Amino acid sequence: MKTRISVFLSLFIAFTYGQNIDNSLLHGLNFRSIGPAGMSGRVTAIDVVQSNTAIIYAGTSAGSLWKSSNAGTTFEPIFENQKTASVGDVAIYQKNPNIVYLGTGEGNPRNSQNFGYGMYKSMDGGKTWKHLGLEKTKSIHRVIVHPDNPDVVYAGAIGTAYGTSEHRGLYKSVDGGASWDKILYTNTSTGVAD
Repeated sequence: MKTRISVFLSLFIAFTYGQNIDNSLLHGLNFRSIGPAGMSGRVTAIDVVQSNTAIIYAGTSAGSLWKSSNAGTTFEPIFENQKTASVGDVAIYQKNPNIVYLGTGEGNPRNSQNFGYGMYKSMDGGKTWKHLGLEKTKSIHRVIVHPDNPDVVYAGAIGTAYGTSEHRGLYKSVDGGASWDKILYTNTSTGVAD
């Protein structure tokens, strides 16, 4: 009974005191794009330079990769004009933080999941990026760089969210991403995530 009364009072107040917007107030305003329509806004990856914790990389589901050099006070986009804006994971080689690996494609299966275009690498702290392949994996959920060798990289590919794919599995590179070997594969329905 209390619920019915609450709903009735809420609707009564909303309809009684609700006002129309005066369209003349909107005159002169221009519409603008505020980003992809894929329900972005989710942070999907984060890594911090251990020797300088003011440097933070944050990846989003559909809003690309961002970098802060002031402990998160402000962020700048650093992965623009690429074939995807969806980030699955970011990994910094801590002994030389200019080396950054990026796995694209959100690894969180959901109705608004955005696919990626494989692996990327930056040798200059995110100023420039080189595509490293694995574009058919669609979603790379985890990237790990060997702590003593920046050329040894692991990429966990979850694959497409709703369907089978032979490109799922765990990939390893021993040459900085120039080539990849699939070192773990179960079946077309099982990907790698953490």
